[in-house]
Parts: sequence; C-alpha cells; structure tokens
Amino acid sequence: MATWDPEAYLQFADERGRPFFDLTLRVLADRPGLVVDLGCGPGHLTATLAERWPQARVHGLDSSVEMIQRAQRLRTAQVTYAVADIAQWRPSEQVDVLVSNATFQWVPGHRQLLPRMVGALAPAGWLAFSVPGNFDQPSHRLLRELAADARFADHTRSVAYPMAFDAASYLGDLAALGCRVEAWETTYLHVLSGGDPVFRWISGTGARPVLQSLPEGRRAEFEDEYKALLRQAYPAQLHGTVLPFRRVFVVAQRG
Repeated sequence: MATWDPEAYLQFADERGRPFFDLTLRVLADRPGLVVDLGCGPGHLTATLAERWPQARVHGLDSSVEMIQRAQRLRTAQVTYAVADIAQWRPSEQVDVLVSNATFQWVPGHRQLLPRMVGALAPAGWLAFSVPGNFDQPSHRLLRELAADARFADHTRSVAYPMAFDAASYLGDLAALGCRVEAWETTYLHVLSGGDPVFRWISGTGARPVLQSLPEGRRAEFEDEYKALLRQAYPAQLHGTVLPFRRVFVVAQRG
C-alpha cells in the first residue's frame, strides 16, 4: 500500500486548501453538534471547522497512519483525529455535517457508499465533498503512459489509479436519495514556483502509488523522464508555472 508524506503534501497547502473552503462555504448548517471530516489528511483544514462551528465536536478520520500522526499535533478537547477506512466507516451516532475534500477518488466504487453516507446524517444534515476532475489532463495521462512502458510495467501493473465522476453524476445519485443538492465544477489556475513544481505537486498525491511501486533504480529513471515530460506540458513562465486543476463539488442536505 502506498504511504503518504505529510510534509510533501503540505508544500502546496494553500492551493490544496482553497477547494476545502469553497466547499464548506456552501454548508449552511446553523449549530451542528457533530462534524466529521473524512480523509482529513494532516488535520490543519479539519481544525478550521472548529472555528466555523465552535459549539461542535469535530472528528477527523483518515486511512493514513502518517497523516493522522501529523494531525494529532492539532488535537484539542474539541477536535480529535483517528485512523479509519472510509469504505468501512460507520458512525456510532448521527452526523450533522459530513465533509470530505479530495478523498473519495481514492475509494473504489465510492458512489456506492453514498446511500450509507446519507444514512449517517441527522435529519436535515449536510454532506459536502469535492473530488479532482483532472484525470484526463497531461499530469495524469503522462503518468499512466510512462508507467505502462515496458521498463516499468512489471512493477506498476497492479497500481490502482484514483477515479472520480462529473458533478451531474453525483447530483443524480444524491437527488435519488431524497437530498437537496447543489453541484458545480471549478477549474483553478494554480501558479506554482520553484523547480519541477508540477512533479512536486503530483508526487505528493496522485503519483504516489506509481512512484512507490518502483524499485529505487527504476524510480530515479522514471522520475527523470516524468519531470521532463511535465516541463514540456506545463512550461515555466515569467510569473510561474500554471497548473490548471478542475475540481468537482457537491453539497447535499438530507431531506
């Protein structure tokens, strides 16, 4: 199983956090008692939910031991963190606000989990999630193509790639469950700085399973070629390297 490096992930904390705030802004819960963040990562964004709803108990969950160890630094009486498999998660009590930012794409068949997620909500409770919508973009396409090269394929063949759907698909799923749904898509233009910034971005997230599947010598060879391809696809400009990043957002209130 691929592991997470919280420090690599946090290199672009501001850019990765922007969709979280755009998402939770549309959650209009008044005084929720229990707020859960599924896929909380290093926990810094989860902590802001306690500022948003100071009367709520806030619980962050993530399948990564490394991420939760990092998040525990932010633990308070109001905000707690724990390791959990989202695909198997079932709360012990009803949840008023259930948030998930850039996590469901890692869960195979995650649309099949939506009925359970809605069922976990209190009456009039909120489910809000975002997923990447950029898996057809050069950063991911070049990754898959290079991983399929004969030099690397024996190591990468079993890698599972993240996957997500468009806003209309999620809207239909949740409307059929009796929810009132708002769904939209946004393409951010992230201006990144420093050397090989797109590689540093994706190596902390979407490229991890591929990179970690390769033995050390092959990994260095793969990284050198992948960096060169990314520099062509995302050329540096005077103001920085622009990474277009489409995100899909869904906010649903249980009927």
